[in-house]
Amino acid sequence: MTPAPARTPTRFAPDRQWAERASAPLRLLSGPRARPTPAEVAALAAGLLRRDEPAAALARAVREDRTVSMRQVHDALAHGVPDGADVPAPLRAFLDAVRVRPAWVDDALLARGARACRAFGADAGVVLAYGSLLGGYRTAAALEPLARTGRLTGAEALRRIAETTTWWRAVTAPGGLAEGAEGHRLALHVRVMHGFVNHQLEQDPTWDWAERGVPINQYDQASTLGVFSTSFLLHLRLLGVRVSRADARAVMHLWSYVGWLMGVDEDWLPHTERRGRRLLYHFLSHDPPPDQNSRTLARALVHMTDGIGLPAWRARYERERALSAGTWLLGPAAMRDLGLPLRVPWYGVARVASNLWWSHLVGRLPGGRERLAAHGERVFERQVARWGTDGAVPGPAA
Repeated sequence: MTPAPARTPTRFAPDRQWAERASAPLRLLSGPRARPTPAEVAALAAGLLRRDEPAAALARAVREDRTVSMRQVHDALAHGVPDGADVPAPLRAFLDAVRVRPAWVDDALLARGARACRAFGADAGVVLAYGSLLGGYRTAAALEPLARTGRLTGAEALRRIAETTTWWRAVTAPGGLAEGAEGHRLALHVRVMHGFVNHQLEQDPTWDWAERGVPINQYDQASTLGVFSTSFLLHLRLLGVRVSRADARAVMHLWSYVGWLMGVDEDWLPHTERRGRRLLYHFLSHDPPPDQNSRTLARALVHMTDGIGLPAWRARYERERALSAGTWLLGPAAMRDLGLPLRVPWYGVARVASNLWWSHLVGRLPGGRERLAAHGERVFERQVARWGTDGAVPGPAA
């Protein structure tokens, strides 16, 4: 495996003016002393040169040393490994690294966080697509590995959403993060796949180490975790969803554990919303501006339902809804950065009005949380069916 260069990659903070403008809302939401210290800036730069070493060691054992087979990896992730079983040392080391949960993990908080995520219903799907993912495309930071796969346009955009939906639904299912459960297995599956992608790109002579550092690095992994946790909660509130302090704390706890399972450094796990906002501000304020990959991915996401056989009026509605939701959630500057046309934010206004009833009224009544959860589950399932994204091979979109 090619070693990372010693110098900070040039993609780190290349356009301070753009980065400060793009990250200004997060800085305001992060409270006093939001700006990173010199030590924190140095840690951010170093994160571009650090990989997930347990996954990297497993990838080397499979691809180079041939001491572990892919069948052994798949079987171990799918069924676990009994104590005392004869398992190759690199695979055993990887499994041991994730078997003992950190002392801070709280099962009650995991359960509440999962229930809260599912209760957000179709709003969760819209936020993940047109807030979290579309917003993540605004910076070119983590997109090159995805571009190398060729999965940028056409049906691949919907497939990426399908994979992300499958993974998200698994990790937020009741008991989904218990050892051996589907969410736990898929989190580890994605971690291993990241290790293989890293191994492949690090052997590619065309990979620009001086510009980009490690292909899938700790900086980008932690920033992506913030998209699914901190950014997710901020955008839900923009749709009028009531997110209580207790639910927000539980959601952040859930995603901190997911991040730990997927190999994010302990130092960059968000744990709380305030910490998550500050971390996300640090990342965005040192990210590069959008590039052509950003604009290609953004357009593909808006047009992702064009080729699935919807009636013409419905396909147009989905595109217009995407643009309206993006304008409401991300703002005009982000949409311009992504090369997308602005729309009147009718969708956001409609969701705020609806959530005044469902989230703020029904959710506060006796038994309201249960009714809200059941309603959320129904509308999310209808949306999944409408997008045709059920039952895909799992993995979060970049």
